Amino acid sequence: MMYHFVPTMKSLGGSDTSKKAEKAAPVQVERVEEKVDFSNVKIEPLFEEFVDFETFAKSDYRAVKVKACEAVPKSKKLLKFILDDGTGTDRVILSGIHEYYEPEELVGKTCIAITNLPPRPMMGIDSCGMLISAVHEEDGHEGLNLLMVDDRIPAGAKLY
Repeated sequence: MMYHFVPTMKSLGGSDTSKKAEKAAPVQVERVEEKVDFSNVKIEPLFEEFVDFETFAKSDYRAVKVKACEAVPKSKKLLKFILDDGTGTDRVILSGIHEYYEPEELVGKTCIAITNLPPRPMMGIDSCGMLISAVHEEDGHEGLNLLMVDDRIPAGAKLY
């Protein structure tokens, strides 16, 4: 890593103590919180059947980085994701979320996927896993949010 040093210039004439005091004061950044109306959202009921711990523990949930994403030709729903799952080998997962997202807005995001599902052929392409989304109903229409997490989480980090 290369560092560049720039000399500091002292002002000519006059006292700059008031300027120093202004610079020393912490800058307040006002965060504007988006208000979301959840009053018309319907959540599907929880599963009544239990999954035993051993079955659940077999699912391998991992953080994955979206390296590339594109629409699957001849499909209105499918997006093809090229993912970094921390193994050094690209992982391809197809997901039917094109109604909710455009491919270019997902590149560079960190998502959560189940990585140990057997390959499933979709439109002639093996999908090797499943991206996790949150689904709900709003005003009679399905809503979907792809689970995206902080970019500081490294590819391949396991979820427990």
